[in-house]
Amino acid sequence: MTKVFAEHAPKVIGPYSHAFISGKLIFCSGQTPLNPTTMVIEGATVTEQTTLVLQNLETVLKAAGANRNHVLKTSVFLKNFADFEKMNKAYEQFFGEHKPARTTVEVSRLPKDALVEIECVAELA
Repeated sequence: MTKVFAEHAPKVIGPYSHAFISGKLIFCSGQTPLNPTTMVIEGATVTEQTTLVLQNLETVLKAAGANRNHVLKTSVFLKNFADFEKMNKAYEQFFGEHKPARTTVEVSRLPKDALVEIECVAELA
C-alpha cells in the first residue's frame, strides 16, 4: 500500500489520508468544496460546490498518478436530495462521456456543512 499526499488539495481535516494506492487501485477519501488555500467552503449552490469538489478530487487523483478518466466508481453524498439534478449536471459536465459507476445518497450533515461530498475508486494507468 502507498499513502497519497496531494500537496495542492485541501488539507485533511481528520485522521485520514487523501488516498491510498493498493495494487492498481486508488481509493480516494471524500472531498468537500474546501478552497485548498483558505480551507473555507466555497460556493453558495450545489452546482458551484460540486464543481469544486470534483476539482479537488482530480487534484488527489493527479497526485496518485491518474485523472478523471481512470475513475471506476464514485459515491456522492448530498445534504438535500432535491439538489440531485443540479449536482448531476455539474457531475456530467466534469466526466463527459466517461461515466463511472455511482452511488448517490442523501445524508443529514456533511463536514463544515458542505452541500456535497464525493469519494471515488480509480485505476492506475
